[in-house]
Amino acid sequence: MNEMTHQTVAELRPLIAGLRGLADADAPATLRPRVLERLALGDAYAQLDTPLGPLFVAYNRLGVSAVLRAANAADFERRFRARFGRPTYAAAAPPAWLVRALDWREGARRAPRLRFDLRGLSEFEQAVLRKALEIPRGEVRPYAWIAREIGQPGAVRAVGAALGRNPVPLLIPCHRVVRSDGQTGGYAFGAAAKRALLTAEGAGPAALEALGRAGVRYHGSDTTRIYCHPTCRAARRVSAAHRVSFRSATEAAAAGYRPCKLCRPA
Repeated sequence: MNEMTHQTVAELRPLIAGLRGLADADAPATLRPRVLERLALGDAYAQLDTPLGPLFVAYNRLGVSAVLRAANAADFERRFRARFGRPTYAAAAPPAWLVRALDWREGARRAPRLRFDLRGLSEFEQAVLRKALEIPRGEVRPYAWIAREIGQPGAVRAVGAALGRNPVPLLIPCHRVVRSDGQTGGYAFGAAAKRALLTAEGAGPAALEALGRAGVRYHGSDTTRIYCHPTCRAARRVSAAHRVSFRSATEAAAAGYRPCKLCRPA
């Protein structure tokens, strides 16, 4: 061993000793969850106040992954792991962007731009949920509208099933999808919660149900000769004196009306 080699080994001894000492060192308790979250192999979560009361919301670097109601943190962690197969860790504090997103549900007119982690869902299910994201606050669309918009007009029942598997209800607004007869239909947090959300957003579920019982599916304007879904913002601008009701898109077309480009009723 030459002199340079002896010198190099001597210089490295303190470093080697330090590295050996790392075997006995404990990593900070926060390191593992943060690494897993960044790798999307585990999710941070927080309990947040929402229009439906306290809910647990999980997220990782891919986006929001779950919105669940649970009895407590341990119950949430168990349910999350059973569904998604990943661990969750309580966040020291929820990120500001997530708090703002849930505040928006209570008043602001414009939706925040959020990312979602929809792993585990089929392409069809993801397409259904992304289409539901397009429904504006205060408006509703029937299940059949979603099916037609994603190019699967015969898959109305499958659309309902996909919405039932929505891992992030409230943030992906599946509560804005209703039955063609005006009935609100099912919801992850229950029918009463769905009606409450629609009422708070101004969609008027009672009025929609009344229209459904009367067989009314669309409203048109006799001045523009355009017909819309009843909750479409364009339909709401039509005065009662100029409002025309239709039972179907076929009936509207036969009367010389064309579909609204905003709500795309047919």
